[in-house]
Amino acid sequence: MKYFALLFALIFLLFAGWQYNDPDPVLWIPVYLVPVYVCVQAFKGKYNTELLVVLTIMSFVAGLNTWLQMTAWEGFFSEGEGISMKTMNQELAREACGLWICTGTYVVFLLKSKLGKL
Repeated sequence: MKYFALLFALIFLLFAGWQYNDPDPVLWIPVYLVPVYVCVQAFKGKYNTELLVVLTIMSFVAGLNTWLQMTAWEGFFSEGEGISMKTMNQELAREACGLWICTGTYVVFLLKSKLGKL
């Protein structure tokens, strides 16, 4: 579990760094720095169950809200363009899935805190 926590701390740091060029980095950089904190605490073996429950609910609902703002599914990538954003629907899909990756990480740590060994 320590290696999982360390790996995801690094992944979320990369996510936060990539938000620097985003149109709204003031929102998205903290969104990805919070799971970095949670992962570092999990690496130390410290789990705040109440915080994990709140973060799980908030990130899942925010991801669902973001997903439902899409007017059409256009995928994550533009054909021949790579990861550059061409439409708002692509940006919304990426943001929703990023939030759900956070949700999944919180759920893993929540289960670890409640069940002990995973």
